[in-house]
Amino acid sequence: QVQLVESGGGLVQAGGSLRLSCVASGRTFSNYVMGWFRQAPGKEREFVASINWIGDKTNYADSVKGRFAISRDNAKNTGYLQMGSLEPEDTANYYCAAVVQRSRWYTPSNEAEYSYWGQGTQVTVSS
Repeated sequence: QVQLVESGGGLVQAGGSLRLSCVASGRTFSNYVMGWFRQAPGKEREFVASINWIGDKTNYADSVKGRFAISRDNAKNTGYLQMGSLEPEDTANYYCAAVVQRSRWYTPSNEAEYSYWGQGTQVTVSS
């Protein structure tokens, strides 16, 4: 079992930045791919970004490319999502997820492939 706890959400003005954190416990974090997803009110949960176990392969949704950056610190069992140039459309509950690394370049965008989920952290971007 892997337990994931997100933090760092909040209210920010359009154009601003936030950094989300995801702390993992229970298993060796470095054995897992980490992903970020988000869900806005009335919408389906959607993929944001993912990163492989060693941090040298990332995958981003087109909507956040160039604005968001995913990273991880395995020594701290923590993953991050640095969000910049935020837009009101980025308003959502953001979830951290993890799945066992299958191969070095495995960075899935399909939420069905993830085994463990955090409880989410709310990000609200005002215009």
